[in-house]
Amino acid sequence: MATAVLHFTAAAVTDRGRKRPSNEDAFAYSVEHGVYIVCDGMGGAAAGEIASSLAVDEVMRLLSARLSEPPEPLPAVVERTVFAANEAIYSRAQHNTRLTGMGTTLVGLVAEVRAVWVLNVGDSRCYRLRESRLEQLTRDHSLVEEQVRLGRMSASEALRSPLRNVITRALGTQSRVTPDVFEVDAEPGDLFLLCSDGLTRELSDPLIESLLALDLPLEELCARLVNSAKKAGGHDNITCLLVRAG
Repeated sequence: MATAVLHFTAAAVTDRGRKRPSNEDAFAYSVEHGVYIVCDGMGGAAAGEIASSLAVDEVMRLLSARLSEPPEPLPAVVERTVFAANEAIYSRAQHNTRLTGMGTTLVGLVAEVRAVWVLNVGDSRCYRLRESRLEQLTRDHSLVEEQVRLGRMSASEALRSPLRNVITRALGTQSRVTPDVFEVDAEPGDLFLLCSDGLTRELSDPLIESLLALDLPLEELCARLVNSAKKAGGHDNITCLLVRAG
């Protein structure tokens, strides 16, 4: 782990894309509290928007409050927070039949002065750009990704598969969910990208890497990523949240 004290800046852009009638993505961040979240909702009517908004609100509320509570290992706090967000969505759906089956992905970053933790459920992703090299930190909880890991499908076959939208974990669709929570190395100059699959389905990792390597303000980098995804097709909602360590 890096031992330097880290300071962070952030920016985000979300867009409904060119094909969807509404935006079911949601995001929020607080540099003060070191919490950065992106969610991609799913469900009929407005259910996806409700699920993603519920998740973002609950996670931000609980993780922002951790600083005023007695010290507790951060992974335990994060897991408890994800369980609470899952319960909030699942319970809402159980009490309203129009919302049955709604859910959302979740990818987040929790930053402290000397440590960074990543959490994810579903196929929204976290990347780290270091010295112009992009690395995917999260592992997709998707059917095709699991087939790739098992050697039953190639990466190129996964990109073309009609099942590529099927995710194997989501917040709110079941009474319990298991998030991935892990610590990552962070150094001054690192740039973290949290994004929904509306970005990664349209843009290859090498293209994302080249765009992030531009020497531009974070807000402009976000806008360029989103606009590039829209030009490439914009088939889904697109959200990107950038967090720079300094």
